[in-house]
Amino acid sequence: MDKTLTGVRVLDMSRWFAGPYAGTLLAQQGAEVIRVERPSGEDERHFGPHAPNGESMLTMVTLQNRQGITLNILSDKGKDLFHRLVRCSDVVLHSYVVGSEEAKLASYDALKEVNPRIIVGSVSGFGSTGPYAQRPCFDTIAQALCGSMSYTGFPENPPTRSGVAWVDFSTGCHLALGVMFALFHREKTGKGQAVEVALLDVAVACVAGLAVAAEYKVSGYVRTRQGNASYYTFTDCMEAKDGWVMLGVTTNAIWRRFVRTIGRPEMIDDPRFKDDTIRFRNRHIIHPIVHEWTSARTVDEIVETMEKARIPCSRVNTTAEMVEDPQVRFREALVEMEYPNVGKVPLPGVAIKMSDTPGSIARRAPKPGENNEEVYGTLLGVTPGELSQLKAEGVV
Repeated sequence: MDKTLTGVRVLDMSRWFAGPYAGTLLAQQGAEVIRVERPSGEDERHFGPHAPNGESMLTMVTLQNRQGITLNILSDKGKDLFHRLVRCSDVVLHSYVVGSEEAKLASYDALKEVNPRIIVGSVSGFGSTGPYAQRPCFDTIAQALCGSMSYTGFPENPPTRSGVAWVDFSTGCHLALGVMFALFHREKTGKGQAVEVALLDVAVACVAGLAVAAEYKVSGYVRTRQGNASYYTFTDCMEAKDGWVMLGVTTNAIWRRFVRTIGRPEMIDDPRFKDDTIRFRNRHIIHPIVHEWTSARTVDEIVETMEKARIPCSRVNTTAEMVEDPQVRFREALVEMEYPNVGKVPLPGVAIKMSDTPGSIARRAPKPGENNEEVYGTLLGVTPGELSQLKAEGVV
């Protein structure tokens, strides 16, 4: 059965997480994604954690659903092969350093002369313009610059980065969405275009979406670290007899149900807790009252009680608990893929559930150049003998 993006061919030349995640999202919905690496492979293939055979498990996860080829686009023959691939492709994804020779070769301005319908999606730390354009950047640098580290963590601790690379993966989502916009535009006009996404742009968009910038500009208030508490409501992580739970007691209606549930109905009419903002200010009063109730009960007891009262609550899972969580398993949020000499490896499942054209994970991550013969032979008519010569010359 055809999927949403069946017939769309993507050359994924991007690195690390943001660009490859965009490629993964497109591949899950049916795009033919071809991973293009330097003949020596990429640095991230050596990044941990490692499987027992020494391979990077990050690579196994991030490069799912692709074919894999190698190509040195800086060589004359490599540039020619690259252009031939571009002529029969729809999208190029890359994360080359702004201003580098590779970035120039893979730019939309260069490739539209080869294929006017091509869409070029580029990802970088700061974009191709501005005072930081030439700076190197990773997810953690964007977290620092967007301000989120200054209000993440507990007050007594230093600025804290998130435990997950949320900027990278959010940027990947934006890049995939931008490519979809461009594909839709091309259906109407027949023309490709450039899609540029930067880690810092996306990070600022995410934090500004929580009104932190508006709050500062209007009131002058700069957010500080509050631990696990949410701003302007009572949400916190509470200790149980055998673990931890997260409570989300937002809105007055939920608050009323909550205090009745923990046996403190008198708190409903207490002016110290009359709305979300005041409850946030007085969370130091609320916290010990709630802790007294939660610490006398198990996690399961608390979750069951809160579920019956329609109060958002969950256990704080470890990774070991998450992979066995019944909701995670039922929704196939993780799927297992067999890898040679490794065994079954859990991969992120298809999070976008399409009713008529469901996505899927059909391929494991390729090794560098694993599909050279198939891709170059099928798409470009390169013979095995020619491919061997190209390999000897360092082109592939």
